[in-house]
Amino acid sequence: MSLEKLDLASPDLVNENIEKIAALFPNCVTESSKGKAIDFDLLKQELSDSVVEGNKERYRLEWPGKREAIVTANLPTTKTLRPVREDSVDFDNTENLYIEGDNLEVLKLLQESYLNKIKMIYIDPPYNTGKDFIYKDNFSKDEEKELLESGQTDEYKNRLITNPDTAGRYHSDWLSMMYSRLKLARNLLTQDGAVFVSIDENENHNLRKICDEIFGERNFVAELIWQKKTGSSDAKNIATITEYVIIYSKEITSLAFNQDEDAHDNARYKYKDEYYEERGPFYYDNLDRGTLGYHESLDYGIPTPNGGLAFPNGRTKKLNDGWRWKWGKKKLEWGLNNGFIEVQESSSKDCGWGVYYKIYLNVDNEGNPKKRSSPYKNIIQGILNTHASNEAKDLFNRTGIFSNPKPTNLIYNLLKIGSNENDILLDFFSGSASSAQAVLKANSEDNFRRKYIQVQIPEPTDDKSDAFKEGYNSICEIGKERIRRAAKKIKEETKADIDYGFRVYRLDESNMQDVYYKPQEYDQGQLDAFADNVKPDRTSDDLLAQVMIDWGLPLSLKIERIDIKGKEVFKVAENSLYACFDKGIDEEFAKEIANDSPLRIVFKDSGFKNDTAKTNVKQLLKQLSPETEMKVI
Repeated sequence: MSLEKLDLASPDLVNENIEKIAALFPNCVTESSKGKAIDFDLLKQELSDSVVEGNKERYRLEWPGKREAIVTANLPTTKTLRPVREDSVDFDNTENLYIEGDNLEVLKLLQESYLNKIKMIYIDPPYNTGKDFIYKDNFSKDEEKELLESGQTDEYKNRLITNPDTAGRYHSDWLSMMYSRLKLARNLLTQDGAVFVSIDENENHNLRKICDEIFGERNFVAELIWQKKTGSSDAKNIATITEYVIIYSKEITSLAFNQDEDAHDNARYKYKDEYYEERGPFYYDNLDRGTLGYHESLDYGIPTPNGGLAFPNGRTKKLNDGWRWKWGKKKLEWGLNNGFIEVQESSSKDCGWGVYYKIYLNVDNEGNPKKRSSPYKNIIQGILNTHASNEAKDLFNRTGIFSNPKPTNLIYNLLKIGSNENDILLDFFSGSASSAQAVLKANSEDNFRRKYIQVQIPEPTDDKSDAFKEGYNSICEIGKERIRRAAKKIKEETKADIDYGFRVYRLDESNMQDVYYKPQEYDQGQLDAFADNVKPDRTSDDLLAQVMIDWGLPLSLKIERIDIKGKEVFKVAENSLYACFDKGIDEEFAKEIANDSPLRIVFKDSGFKNDTAKTNVKQLLKQLSPETEMKVI
């Protein structure tokens, strides 16, 4: 019996688009040596109310390599992401991701797992100043050797080249790089999502044009101008001291930015207080907390309606278990007298009474009116690049570690208008990871659970740079260390109970032997050598990541390891996916695992005890757990 195999490749967007066209215009689909193809002459005629006789001039941006950029974006990849636990922080529980590798390939791999799931994209790409490195995406097999020998690729096969303004395709190469990546990125945005792109005057005009084409001119939101410095002494004519943030929505009719600094919180203010209407609506927060540091003076009894006393963490007596009240006795008395405190019976039998304080929309917890800014008033005012240098000094005790980073407050302010609870921020030109720090800062203030995905090519640091001298050999090493240090600093300063961890993944060639993808190129004698089609240096962690990507599961899902009949089984998001890559899979194992009724289960094709066991396992799962979808790699 043959079992369905996971294809372990990113979606074939060309074939998907052909099928969509075929559904609308079946007469425009023909056959070629490579399968289905589109008769473009017929398709042009179908989309015109007059006879199409040839090429006509039209309003659009063209450049050498544009068609290749579209093809590049549509080509599937068989690469994978391999987990790097030793560089991660709280790998099994965190929902944040740091991905090392060429962002074009990574964006392809994220197409199924994060389709329509990213609320906000922020990128700070190369500005094309004539000194930047850009990605060279022409990577046909015939050129691989030439690129490597000329130094245009590194050990990871990343395609980085300088793009001097004297080059014949100076603008064209930059446009091709951006076009393919933005085209893929758009697929990941939620319907109400938006992309924010930092840029300067060199390519601002061209960026607007390609975004008009990719996102649609009607989905343009704004072009923000911010002052990056106070002056410039090296300007030849007029000093340029500003940069831009270009904003496009996925669908403008669905876009709803937060209107002021408190708007993202407004949904939480769902209670009304008839005695204090002038304070506005409010929400409750626990008066006790176990992560602020224990103080005996803040561990006291608060009278309850039944004549008893409530202590932190639902206790009935004083106990140094780390929990304490946020307020002292004097402020508590003020809160009780002024309607800021409520003592309520807990819905849990084990917790007794709970003490809550009210957070009003219009007044603070001192009873003073809140100062509320007008919409977008302070979004980018008073933010300078020198602030980014100061951030480096705060974290690394010296400047010069980061190269041209964006100030965290710039991205933080964009986050405040463009994201809410549980939203995901994607940054696929991560650089020094300013956007990751901005997410941590925002979460620590409003206690939201925004998540980030950082993507950065492991570009080597200059051997003359301060970063290299400090032991950071690549931009990725700087970015990861920055997140660790920023997380530690924010946790110490705020005591906020948020997700400070991140999972590291590294782009690499597929976990599978080449024969998995092109068996027609091998004869039977060669095939025998591939009895196990997994490369010998790959681990179960590697295989699980590739399976999650192929099955369209977010890489941030909780992962557990359990033992079933002496075999290691990965549980992803409870019973969303079970994966076992051990050998000796048989009927007894199938019966045991069927008790959990996983939605999906995957094995290695070579992992079954024998061919009979392979057939019987499939039949048993079909009988005992009919909802389970089984595949093999």
